[in-house]
Amino acid sequence: MKNIIKSLFVGFFAIASLATYAQKEQKTKVLFVLTSHNKLGDTGEATGSWIEEFATPYYYFLDKGIEVVIATPKGGQAPIDPKSNDPSFQTPATKRFYADKNAQKALATTVKITAVNQKSFKAVFYPGGHGPMWDLATDKNSIKLIQDFYHNNKPIAFVCHAPAALVNVKDKDGKYLIDGKKVTGFSNTEEEAVQLTKVVPFLLEDQLIANGAKYSKGADWSSYVVEDGLLLSGQNPQSSEEVATKLLSKIN
Repeated sequence: MKNIIKSLFVGFFAIASLATYAQKEQKTKVLFVLTSHNKLGDTGEATGSWIEEFATPYYYFLDKGIEVVIATPKGGQAPIDPKSNDPSFQTPATKRFYADKNAQKALATTVKITAVNQKSFKAVFYPGGHGPMWDLATDKNSIKLIQDFYHNNKPIAFVCHAPAALVNVKDKDGKYLIDGKKVTGFSNTEEEAVQLTKVVPFLLEDQLIANGAKYSKGADWSSYVVEDGLLLSGQNPQSSEEVATKLLSKIN
């Protein structure tokens, strides 16, 4: 009898150890949500995500052993703003992306937002570019996804124009989620500098303020990040790495 009990105990301990090991070995996952929109208003020009705002955080997490899953409203190819391919905007991360066939394939084969669930991820990150101003600002599935992450106490991060995805998100009481919260995003002066003030469907700074956010900004084209509980936001492309760094600190 003693031998049977001993064998059962050893077996139970082995199973428990195996389960613990498997849990440790399971990779942490972060969800990236990018725009599917590729038309810059009525200009006849293309837009999409700003490649630096994707590539820098993407490799930041990958190099830390974190798995990144990419989703878009429509699935498939996530459009990249061709202006972000200009040589003057290239960084080590963007150069790495254009030499990385696996990363390019990941961006070409994104899953639909409707196919992902917050339960599988530790956090969600929204890169910017002008595209989100047209689709993610009103996309019901993206809005629900943000609500699900937030209400399950998981951090949500946005950079540059990506806080546009926040402007129509409401909390459980029907109030705007950003109401009374500290937020930043692409500023009016930065929008004026790129001469798109009359092209975008709304000015991000103005809309965040109109919906109750405590908007603040730093110097144009300099890293500036604001944190308020689970909410992280960066002002411009220069803020993308700092947002990623702060987001990682929230999930470790």
